Amino acid sequence: MDIDSEQRLPTESDVASVCGKIAELAETYGIAIGTAESLTAGNLAAMLGKAPSSGNWYRGGIVAYHESVKHTLLNVPDGPVVTEEAASAMARSTASLIGAHLTVAVTGEAGPQSQEDQPPGTVWAAVYDRGEVSTERKQFEGEPEEVLAQTLAFSLDTLLRHVRKRAHA
Repeated sequence: MDIDSEQRLPTESDVASVCGKIAELAETYGIAIGTAESLTAGNLAAMLGKAPSSGNWYRGGIVAYHESVKHTLLNVPDGPVVTEEAASAMARSTASLIGAHLTVAVTGEAGPQSQEDQPPGTVWAAVYDRGEVSTERKQFEGEPEEVLAQTLAFSLDTLLRHVRKRAHA
């Protein structure tokens, strides 16, 4: 991991470094990247948009904060939205809508109270890559702001891992 989101909160420098690595690989290998966000409310898009040459490789993102947007725009199945199925649908639909080769999607529950059946700190991420979707679940501790910071670090690390894999394929 480039940002150890489970040991400490990431610094701006940590985030900029990971975004720079993503940018370099995406630019070099012609990888079009997109994001689908719920819990992170557009923060991933903002971070990637600040990275070098982002206008060349970052296709954009969809912030689907309200569950109705997830269901209607991103084809998330009816029911809870903090699930593996929801994250997968978000990643796949966003890739299709914006023409990205690689898309990371994140949905979760920051707390302090849970709105769904998931405890606060539950996060699902999905990555659409070459027509396949992989998912990962994390359980973060802390106040909502800390869960958000850990989720951003986790999402960026997940994206970087997949960009590296795609670059070396």
